[in-house]
Amino acid sequence: MIVAVVLGGVAFYAYTQIARSAYITGKFLEIQQPVQFSHKHHVGDDGIDCRYCHSTVETTATAGMPPTQTCMNCHSQIWADSPYLEPVRASFRENKPIEWERVHDLPEYVYFNHSIHVAKGVGCSTCHGPIDEMPAVYQENTLQMEWCLSCHREPERYIRPKSEVFNMKWQDSDLSPAQRIDLKKQYNIRQTEMLTSCSTCHR
Repeated sequence: MIVAVVLGGVAFYAYTQIARSAYITGKFLEIQQPVQFSHKHHVGDDGIDCRYCHSTVETTATAGMPPTQTCMNCHSQIWADSPYLEPVRASFRENKPIEWERVHDLPEYVYFNHSIHVAKGVGCSTCHGPIDEMPAVYQENTLQMEWCLSCHREPERYIRPKSEVFNMKWQDSDLSPAQRIDLKKQYNIRQTEMLTSCSTCHR
């Protein structure tokens, strides 16, 4: 019986670790895109604000993907003849969107709204990691329910001033615990019971 209990415990532990592994969750897996767009170059080196491309992140449920016109605002002048960017020019000429591959893909049964998280002071890097250092975007976190709940149980640990939401260099240590509690009150963040209610994310 002791052996059975030990084996059961080991099996359960192994299952929990495999379920959280990059193999299952896709964490740290770089997704190949039709055009190898580098956030490290555009955001980290050139300082382009997230909202220039993801223009609906503050107002709608999705961050939005930029139309090719957004790319061509710069690339009609810069690297305009580069063979590397021919897929972008072809997309613009043919008025056909580039078919980007999703990196952060939640299951269909999960409701997620970008705008409410931005409005409550959750920064881009809190969920997406150091985007400004990624030549190819990968999933920084597991996106599993336990990861979401860790924030919904204690949102004050993850929020920041709204002016810093798009600041990739923001550090959690930039605010004291008392300041975080004040922000939680200021932003009217709901109680834990409501944030962790099933119907909040599963509608």
